[in-house]
Amino acid sequence: MPRVKRGKTHVAKRKRLFAKVKGYRWGRKNTLKLAKTAVLKAGVNAYRDRKRKKRVNRALWQIQINAACREQGLSYSKFINLLKVNKIELDRKVLADLANKKPKAFTQLLTSVKK
Repeated sequence: MPRVKRGKTHVAKRKRLFAKVKGYRWGRKNTLKLAKTAVLKAGVNAYRDRKRKKRVNRALWQIQINAACREQGLSYSKFINLLKVNKIELDRKVLADLANKKPKAFTQLLTSVKK
């Protein structure tokens, strides 16, 4: 069996790996073994946190809507229920944006739902 020299492939693979870990600290940026595990863990964390980000944002929107509702003397759960009863289909992202950037419009929405 002929001998396989992997110089070009090995160097290119290593170069790609070190490009991914550029900016990492300590040996993780220039040691092959540590860089491999660092990239693997970074990928796992990135995948998991893309899912987690959606949960965190939704919780944040709920907190913002609740705070705006409480100022008007209504709880979050009752407000969401009133929206469903009145068939107003605004998602929590839009409601939180209204509560933060346009509080007058949010107040109008809240008073129209209360009636």
